[in-house]
Amino acid sequence: MNEINIGILGCGVIGTGVAKILIEKSDLLSKRTGTKLNLKYISDLDTNRERDVKFDKGVLISDSEKIINDPEINIIVELIGGQTIAKEFIIKALKNGKHVVTANKALLSTHGNELVKIARENQVDLAFEASTAGCIPIIKTLKESHIGNHIKSISAILNGTCNYILTKISKQGFSFEQALKTAQEKGFAEADPTLDIEGIDTAHKLAILNTIAHGIDFNLEDIHVEGISRITPLDIQYASELGYTIKLLAISKFNPDNIEARVHPTMIPVSNPLSNVDNSMNAVVVDGDATGHTMLYGHGAGMMPTASAVINDIADISRTFLAGSKRRTPILGFPEKNIKKAVILPMKNLTTRYYLRCIAEDHPGVLSKVSGILGDEGISIETVHQKGMKSNGTVPVVMVTHIAKEENMLKALNKISQLDSIPEEPYLIRIEDNK
Repeated sequence: MNEINIGILGCGVIGTGVAKILIEKSDLLSKRTGTKLNLKYISDLDTNRERDVKFDKGVLISDSEKIINDPEINIIVELIGGQTIAKEFIIKALKNGKHVVTANKALLSTHGNELVKIARENQVDLAFEASTAGCIPIIKTLKESHIGNHIKSISAILNGTCNYILTKISKQGFSFEQALKTAQEKGFAEADPTLDIEGIDTAHKLAILNTIAHGIDFNLEDIHVEGISRITPLDIQYASELGYTIKLLAISKFNPDNIEARVHPTMIPVSNPLSNVDNSMNAVVVDGDATGHTMLYGHGAGMMPTASAVINDIADISRTFLAGSKRRTPILGFPEKNIKKAVILPMKNLTTRYYLRCIAEDHPGVLSKVSGILGDEGISIETVHQKGMKSNGTVPVVMVTHIAKEENMLKALNKISQLDSIPEEPYLIRIEDNK
């Protein structure tokens, strides 16, 4: 085959980046794939806006349906985003016998089971490397490079906005509000940052990694999700003094009877490589039973890093196509018949260590009341810190527990919050340090 025709739906930031690589690196791609990857069409509602790429006449169009229904196009790249029209277009493309590449993490994590089923029924590929961790090839790593491993766990920083905010708080003493504003000014955070700072974006990506790592259905609704909006400079300071860094982590752990799937702020030792992943960078640590720990690091977003991941999927599908084969690698890393429904560990059954921060009125007996409540719930205290930094007659009290059950910790938290001497809601952060 002399060329493989590609149609892109969406000419925003990532679509423009993919087009740039296809056009400006055409010779390199031809040498590496053995065929010409031809951008036949790219669609966008606004065809007049200036873009950082020069299209041949007739390539940039406004009619996405024309691309989906063109019998000459082999691969459709969906870069519109969202879960409405993008889903409709992907389903049409798959049913038209076209291979599909997408970066749409929200759509995949929510409707991935349906889309994979349609792709299987029409014997076409659905690829999504760019949906998770930008240019980091974590999907390919789990599907192919780690094929001989049972994946014991994944710990990952998957949201550059949150990581940037936490870096600013920890390295420059910013408040959460100051750090968020700076992230927005630099374009790392949206005007409405809810999806990022509340952990939802990270949960979308964890749902995808869980599926690929463990051969399970997409399970977004079962993932526990917390964001970083309650993290304060005080928490960062105490974490540092205790030898920890706070990161928003996506955590997946394989247990004999269930799988842990959770997103939340986490204290990790400063010796953990993830503690040194700063600013808007992403990283994923995979623990395989054969490999041990491996870590992948890189840009988790941005025009060209994400576009590079899209091109990777286009090239993989093209090579399979050229070999006269179909669906060489299963979409989810396991044949669809081997994908199972997982049992996700309820958070109340989680056991780990905890950091507990209370703002307490500065008078005798408060500490004993708090520790007494913890003791009543079977929670053992490892360390207590009270620095006497008074503010409006209150002082921060920080405790680190031994391993405890989440259900008991939440019961204690509720009781502590009802104490008259605790005027602010107490806050806990889970600790991951293998103690």
